[in-house]
Amino acid sequence: MLLDFLSEARLDRVGCFQYSPVEGATANELPDQVPEAIKEECFHRFMALQQRISAERLQEKIGRTLRVLIDEVDNEGAIGRSMADAPEIDGSVYLNGETNVKVGDVVQVVIEHADEYELWGSRVN
Repeated sequence: MLLDFLSEARLDRVGCFQYSPVEGATANELPDQVPEAIKEECFHRFMALQQRISAERLQEKIGRTLRVLIDEVDNEGAIGRSMADAPEIDGSVYLNGETNVKVGDVVQVVIEHADEYELWGSRVN
C-alpha cells in the first residue's frame, strides 16, 4: 500500500529509515519483531521507487530557470540549492566553471542536466 501511495503521489522528496531499537521505547518489547532481512528488503524497494520518481521529477526541471542560493564556490565552480532544497539534506545545483559568484548570492540558473538527486545548470546573466 505504501509503494502504491508513493507511485500515485509522486512526492519530490522522501526518505525512509529502518526501525531500530531506541533506549526506553516500549516498541522494543513488542512480540514478533520484523526480521532484519525483511526490513532491508522493504527499505531498498521503497528507496528504489523513490529514486526513480525523483529522477523523473528532476528531469522535468531541465530547461527551466530556477533561483539558486550559492552555498559554495571553489576553482571548479559553484554549488547551490533551489528555494525548495534544504541544506545538507536535499540535492544540490551545480554550476560548473561558475566562479564569479559569492556564497550567499542568489542567481538565476537554467537547468541543463539532472540525475536522481542533483541538478546542473548555467547562470543566466
